[in-house]
Amino acid sequence: MTQRQQLLWRLIRRYPKQALWTMVMGFSGALFNGVSTTLIVPVVLRFLGQDAVLAGAPPILRQLFAPFDRLPPDYQPIALALAVVGTIALKNLANYLSILSVGMLQRSLAADLRLDAMRLLLNVNLSYFARMRIGDINNRLGNEIGRVSATVSNLLQLMATVVSIAVMVVLLLLLSWQLTVVSTLLFGVVVWVNQLSVNQARQLGKEVSQTSKDYSVAVLEILGGMRLVRSAAMESREMERITRLTKAREMAEFRSQANAAAVSPVTEVLSITMLMLIVAVSRWLFADQLNALSTVLLTYLTLLFRLLPLAAQLNRLRGQLANTAASVDVVDDFLRSDNKSFLTDGTERFTALDQELKFDHLSFAYEGSSELTLQDINLTVPKGTTLALVGSSGAGKSTLVELVPRFADPTSGRILLDGRDLRDFDVQSLRRSLGIVSQETVLFNDTIRNNIAYPLPTASDEAVVAAAKLANAMEFIERLPRGLDTMIGDRGVMLSGGQRQRLAIARALLQNPPVLILDEATSALDTVSERLVQEAIEALSRDRTVIAIAHRLSTIQRADQIAVLDRGQVVEVGTHAELLVKGGAYAQLYAMQFGNQSVQQPLATASETFNRTSYEIRARLNVTVGSLQLLVDNLIDTHEEREELLRESYRSAIRMLSTMELFEDGLQVQRSFYSDAGAVALSDRYDTFANISYRVRSRLGDIIGSLRLVLDDLNDDPEEDDRILAETYQAALDILDTLESLEATGNHA
Repeated sequence: MTQRQQLLWRLIRRYPKQALWTMVMGFSGALFNGVSTTLIVPVVLRFLGQDAVLAGAPPILRQLFAPFDRLPPDYQPIALALAVVGTIALKNLANYLSILSVGMLQRSLAADLRLDAMRLLLNVNLSYFARMRIGDINNRLGNEIGRVSATVSNLLQLMATVVSIAVMVVLLLLLSWQLTVVSTLLFGVVVWVNQLSVNQARQLGKEVSQTSKDYSVAVLEILGGMRLVRSAAMESREMERITRLTKAREMAEFRSQANAAAVSPVTEVLSITMLMLIVAVSRWLFADQLNALSTVLLTYLTLLFRLLPLAAQLNRLRGQLANTAASVDVVDDFLRSDNKSFLTDGTERFTALDQELKFDHLSFAYEGSSELTLQDINLTVPKGTTLALVGSSGAGKSTLVELVPRFADPTSGRILLDGRDLRDFDVQSLRRSLGIVSQETVLFNDTIRNNIAYPLPTASDEAVVAAAKLANAMEFIERLPRGLDTMIGDRGVMLSGGQRQRLAIARALLQNPPVLILDEATSALDTVSERLVQEAIEALSRDRTVIAIAHRLSTIQRADQIAVLDRGQVVEVGTHAELLVKGGAYAQLYAMQFGNQSVQQPLATASETFNRTSYEIRARLNVTVGSLQLLVDNLIDTHEEREELLRESYRSAIRMLSTMELFEDGLQVQRSFYSDAGAVALSDRYDTFANISYRVRSRLGDIIGSLRLVLDDLNDDPEEDDRILAETYQAALDILDTLESLEATGNHA
């Protein structure tokens, strides 16, 4: 027995009563169906006055009529009619109960599997979610588990259908084994012809898929390389290529449609021909029993006609089982715990940090990777101080802070809280003592009050309001129609980025954690929101132990110590002033962000910097716009290709946003420096750069949010995804126009 069959058998054994009831009802329905079908023709003939219908008939017919022959002649027609109607009623009752049983089993199985899956997801290591996309998990919870429950349902129905066919075949053999052999041979021809069409359809489907893929790839290449096509004057050649691919795709679709359209008429003609041949053969077989020929033939053909839909149903169920077989393997892998890692929980309850948090010779590698992401990290954070982590993307900053709440455990080394290994503490008590404010704020489609009070559902309104005030959130909450009871929409879409971030800070303040983790909490915010959020963070950080990740060095200059990470290693530790004096890695990062321009050419330098930034973003945007146009125009044929385009567009938008943030940081420092130096007249020009740059960054933020929404498969309506993608495509075009406008402004500065 294969692993897939073992899983299906285990699932059926979960509900033995429903499975047994389904089989019993299926067999009963098949029996009543066969009996009623066998009776109906002779009964009709008797009603028409042909009393000799059983003369020379097969024994099965005479045995079925034997009980009625003992009745008085006047009552026989009524009894026969009641017998036919009764058996048909019992057949339908059995089928009805079987359908209800199968439906109940399918719903119960799907619900239990989803509960098992959620129980596993709430306990598995977070590294699992790093490997799995949210859309994939959601698909397994919804579609794949639904398909598995349907597989079990189809399997039981297939078994019941096989029983029904077996009953019908036995009755056909009892009526005439000769005709049954002939029917099998003749209708085997029909099945063979249909199989030829199926094989042809499968081949044509591959051809359609390949030609569609070739067309989509060509369009994507042309749109992505439009500048090269234009500069090389190759428009005509590319148009010829697209024309050739379009015609090939059209021809493949025509052949596929022609093959599909021919199946039904060919099958019908062949079936009628086979029936005529059966009639001819029956006349030859029953040449010496012509009186019984009409009864036997009509009864046989009636049974045969009732059998053909069952055969079609059997083929349909086999096709559905083949179609959903892969889902069984997917769900089996999804629900297995032996191929996933789980945290071992400690026993000590963590309440407060009294002395220090220490990273002791800590190294870490992700599951399935032999390469260390963090190597021999040694850092000490005394109670009440702030440690800032800086470094380039991929240096390991986020990985390091994710080990503090035990989202994963070190490969080697330890994290110590007051000298105790982090793994000795109860995970829930540890995480309740940590406040985490990240760049990607997590909010629920609920009221503002419930979002702030999420870690403490029993918190009073006074405590919620106090936390909101400290987070500078009450100033916008009070302007909302329902205040704290305002619904904020899915992931807080009703609020701005700054408002969402302040709610996250209020939530952390309400939690009153002794240890705080900040992961670039002010990125992608406008100037006013950034100031309010920064003030709230300062209030949140007061008298707490803080670990902060920073990309903007201007936000962490007052940290008690700054650790510079590079390729998973700590290369420098010190204060802002100490690290600048050293002239090492931190000083290089600082120079890259803020530059070392002269007072004589501030605007020329800013213009040149922006032109480089704009060129980099426009280069990425050209490819992103091409990808989005393919998605908007529905020119993508496979789900995998669509997912890849979405992921690449999302990653590209994040890189563009980081580039704009670095430009704005440098611009802000330049403006402050030259203003202090007496170059006040340059302020307006810097404002122009900053305002248009902020517009670009805001639109990029919208694009990132929209693409994330589509990637996570959070919309049930495909039309809503299409609308979001259309808006995202328009936003990308707007950014291109804005950049051209800013370049023109800069070049004339």
